[in-house]
Order: sequence, then C-alpha cells, then structure tokens
Amino acid sequence: MMTDVESPLLFIEDNDDDFEVVLWAMKKLSLSIPITRCIDGDEALDYLYHRQEFARPETSPRPALILLDLNLISVDGRDVLQAVKSDPDLRRIPVIIWTSSEDPKDIDVSFQLGANSYILKPMNMKQLLEVVETLNKYWFGVSVSPATDLLSEK
Repeated sequence: MMTDVESPLLFIEDNDDDFEVVLWAMKKLSLSIPITRCIDGDEALDYLYHRQEFARPETSPRPALILLDLNLISVDGRDVLQAVKSDPDLRRIPVIIWTSSEDPKDIDVSFQLGANSYILKPMNMKQLLEVVETLNKYWFGVSVSPATDLLSEK
C-alpha cells in the first residue's frame, strides 16, 4: 500500500446494505484499509472541513481516497464532489463515484466536476469482489498519491 496507513478511505454512502457488502468484500479479500463512513453529504463535508464532531484533525484524518455515492440525502453527492474539487486544500484527494446510476448525464457531470473515476455498483457478489480487489490494487498499490501531509490542513 502506497498511502499512509493512518489515511482512511472515506466512504460516503447512505445505504447500510451497500456499505456492509463492501466491508464484507474487503474482509473476504483480507484487505486492511482503514475506512471512515459518512452517511450523507452534510456529514461528509463536516468530516472534510473538520467541523462538528470531526473538529479534531488527529481523530478525523484527511482521507487517502473518497468513494462517493451520487444520490445522497441532504447534500447530494454532486455537491460534495464540487466542494471537494473546488477547494485548494481538498482537490488533490482522488474521488471515485460509486453509484447505481448509468445515466450518461450523471457520468458526464461527475467528470466535469473533477471525479477521478466512475464505478457502477456491482450487481452480484463475484463482481463486487472483483471491483473491490481492483480498487485496492490500483488506488492503494499502483497509484501514487500526494503525501498525507500535503493533504492535511495547514
């Protein structure tokens, strides 16, 4: 793994089942990537900007990677993506859209807003294992990201 062990994968997902199956896949593949989950866009922005219960950066570290569902309650995933990619302190964090939307408009808007990748949620367990394994190999193995201290608040 080329990222700092203390830097989590931030998973912004409002569906408990979707979150649980990803955790299951990671366990099945023996992956030990730390995960922080936010259940909606408001909570994700609080985490990223160290507000509310996430005010202490040492207990809410900058993520190495964001896995973002588009269709969230309260603040939408598109709005979270736009906030991250328009902020000089956050924009270097890779953001992968994790959604069930195959709508070409969603795909186009996501990349226009700065998404680094767009993944359709797998429909069966075999596909899920393959996708999670590929994510791990690429983002936490092959890909080189900025050092965590460059992603941290100044």
